[in-house]
Amino acid sequence: MTTAELRNAFFDFFAQNGHQVVSSSSLVPHNDPTLLFTNAGMNQFKDLFLGLETRDYSRAVSSQRCVRAGGKHNDLDNVGYTARHHTFFEMLGNFSFGDYFKRDAIKYAWKFLTEVLQLPTEKLLVTVYETDDEAYNIWKDEMGLPEEKIIRIGDKSPEKKFESDNFWAMGDTGPCGPCSEIFYDHGEHIWGGVPGSPEEDGDRFIEIWNLVFMQFNRQADGEMLPLPKPSVDTGMGLERISAILQGVHSNYEIDVFQALIKQTAELLGVTDLENKSLRVIADHIRSCAFLIADGAMPSNESRGYVVRRIIRRAVRHGYKLGAKDTFFYKLVAKLIEVMSDVAGELKAKQEIVERALKAEEEQFARTLSRGMDLLADALTNLEGKELDGETVFKLYDTYGFPADLTADVCRERDIEIDQAGFEAAMAEQKKRAQEASNFGTDYNQALKIVEESEFTGYNKLQDEAKVVAIYAQGESVESLAADTDAVIVLSHTPFYGESGGQAGDLGVLQAAAAEFVVMDTQKYDKAIGHIGKLSAGSIKVGDTLAAVVDSDNRIESGLNHSVTHLLHAALRQVLGEHVTQKGSLVKADYLRFDFSHFEGVTHAQLVEVEALVNSQIRANHEVLTAEMSLEQAKEKGAMALFGEKYEGTVRVVTMGDFSIELCGGTHVKRTGDIGLFSIISEGGIAAGVRRIEAVTGRKALNHIHAQQSQLGQIASLLKSDVASSTDKLQAALDKTKALEKELSQLKDKLNAAASADMAGSAIEINGAKVLIKLLDSADPKSLRGMVDELKQKLGSGVVVLGTANGDKVSLIAGVTKDLTAKVKAGPLIGEIAQIVGGKGGGRPDMAQAGGNDASQLAAALDKANELVTAQL
Repeated sequence: MTTAELRNAFFDFFAQNGHQVVSSSSLVPHNDPTLLFTNAGMNQFKDLFLGLETRDYSRAVSSQRCVRAGGKHNDLDNVGYTARHHTFFEMLGNFSFGDYFKRDAIKYAWKFLTEVLQLPTEKLLVTVYETDDEAYNIWKDEMGLPEEKIIRIGDKSPEKKFESDNFWAMGDTGPCGPCSEIFYDHGEHIWGGVPGSPEEDGDRFIEIWNLVFMQFNRQADGEMLPLPKPSVDTGMGLERISAILQGVHSNYEIDVFQALIKQTAELLGVTDLENKSLRVIADHIRSCAFLIADGAMPSNESRGYVVRRIIRRAVRHGYKLGAKDTFFYKLVAKLIEVMSDVAGELKAKQEIVERALKAEEEQFARTLSRGMDLLADALTNLEGKELDGETVFKLYDTYGFPADLTADVCRERDIEIDQAGFEAAMAEQKKRAQEASNFGTDYNQALKIVEESEFTGYNKLQDEAKVVAIYAQGESVESLAADTDAVIVLSHTPFYGESGGQAGDLGVLQAAAAEFVVMDTQKYDKAIGHIGKLSAGSIKVGDTLAAVVDSDNRIESGLNHSVTHLLHAALRQVLGEHVTQKGSLVKADYLRFDFSHFEGVTHAQLVEVEALVNSQIRANHEVLTAEMSLEQAKEKGAMALFGEKYEGTVRVVTMGDFSIELCGGTHVKRTGDIGLFSIISEGGIAAGVRRIEAVTGRKALNHIHAQQSQLGQIASLLKSDVASSTDKLQAALDKTKALEKELSQLKDKLNAAASADMAGSAIEINGAKVLIKLLDSADPKSLRGMVDELKQKLGSGVVVLGTANGDKVSLIAGVTKDLTAKVKAGPLIGEIAQIVGGKGGGRPDMAQAGGNDASQLAAALDKANELVTAQL
């Protein structure tokens, strides 16, 4: 079977057995702050397992795209060099949410492997958790496996150092349970032992399927409580099972990888298809392309940093293969071709993915050049024959300069690198990274609300409804006393719960003698929670309350929400179809809209976008809403909101023929209700992601009035009217520039004269001329020119100058080339800068520093005299 045929066979088998086929979720889990990347098939179903969400099916099957690179799952350095390590892989999985349990899970797995895929039973063996007699007996008595093919595996411990952990947990707390794993025997010709043996790390017996039986809920104190609805979560690596079916041992020999390896070899003119660098590149294009398509742009922070590292590792291997030009982005088209069945989203974003990869590759080329310069400086100043690990790490971590390349350059100069020091710095960085990206949580602390609420607020801002639940301090309570914070759930409500970027409603819940002030509204699965404080009276479950939404806040939120739809469409029309929404915040006082774009938006483009949005406002389109299936909405061309979850039936919002989007938020009746749209700011927030902040209606008018007022003040200062102020300002700038040039020329003449006078006061030490001088209120910018002039006049010598302006100190040292073997400007300036509370550095012949303690300037220059005298 090809990989695509295998994936489809898996879908078909489980669909025939009552499972809902569910598409892969995004690699960037926007609705899950506990994860760096989606790393398992169960991630998108986590809220189902936790009881925080319900769906209209209790069985599912998926092929989930996964990335394991960064954080706790970081095998990046092994990728390409082992048979089964990847940054990107697909996880086939079937799931039961309180439906079937161990017996059916085991039967489905065995039937698919032995009947559909026709794997020989003698090649398969299984493991169970050491105390899971139920699973053991199902395998033995019902499936007919001999006892020697069923291996009990216990927890990892110092006493059981060869045994694997066969118990799965979502985290330190929450759902967990025993596992049963299915292994494939590749044969005696490959080294390795059965699971639980000292040789288990060998490649003979390979795990292909893991069946997790979610049976318990682990509490913070370690107590294991039975789950009310035991569930099943399974995972089978698509690449691993493909390798078995295609008769190869390494995942890199399967059809998908071979196509990418051959394409890479063709691009780079490589004939050896076994080269490990080709494997690295083939793996990395999969993770990078899909990550960017799912919104993880390369950057220096969090997820983006991991994407950048993977790209640069791939490009570095391309250079090792002789790449002379950008090449990595050219593999996207082949990737779409070989993964066509599941690459629809990647195909739709091909242009943006290719542009991002190319831009990053070009930037890395510049980084390599910068790294070479920095390395050359470090080696020039090196004392001894070993480059310290901190410098190697700084080049790697700050400038993206690979450690192996640093070692190559050092080797050419007969210099070693401090490998132990580098590894220690790397270990510390990994520790900091894991602590900084603490993607973890106590799952039992999440507020679980089982009640449901009907939203009635599309057409009304007031309603009456019964209290169906009250939660205080995370616990369900029957009544609420005054001055208590709580979450109140009503049977139905006009309050909008925060989602789709729109903030939750504000307002009050009232009874005859009670008032609950709503400060936020949130969604809890199918419930809408009113978050706030009871200011007077008491409320109990079953009471009928008047729910009154703050109308001004809602109306202005609606203006801003509706205009984000128009803004999105206008950006795509002006900047290009590659623009997609990357996030939004819609509040009453302003809106924020993030979108994908790889360069700054020009002023002219912003003016065009603003004008286009306002033209649609003036067109006064009726804002139409309709409910339909997700597939129907996609066929109509509806745009989906970033990071939003959609169920089978969706709400489509249409504004003329200009905008059509999936959206559950509240909107104006007609676009003309928005009144006016004005952009406040635009700028980049990450590589390939821009942000616009804007206002609408009355606030937009206020913003324009404020700008007009500022223009009037500027015109007044220029003694002009507003219409002529631009010409007046340009004339003033031109005059200022001319005066600055004239002043600079005069300073140069004065400095030259001063340098001639100073050169005569130099003293001679061991045949070299030395000039160390404190200058009164000199311009720090002129110091470098003075030192160059003095070095030329001295011929052979050392110059150290210092000046202070208030508390700010400036120091500079210059050494003629013939003396840099004895006196190096960098270390010299670095040492004396400490005396004035500063730091600095530079080349052996020129270095500068700053400080903030002018009272110690004379002492610093005395120290310079002492150091220079000793070195000469």
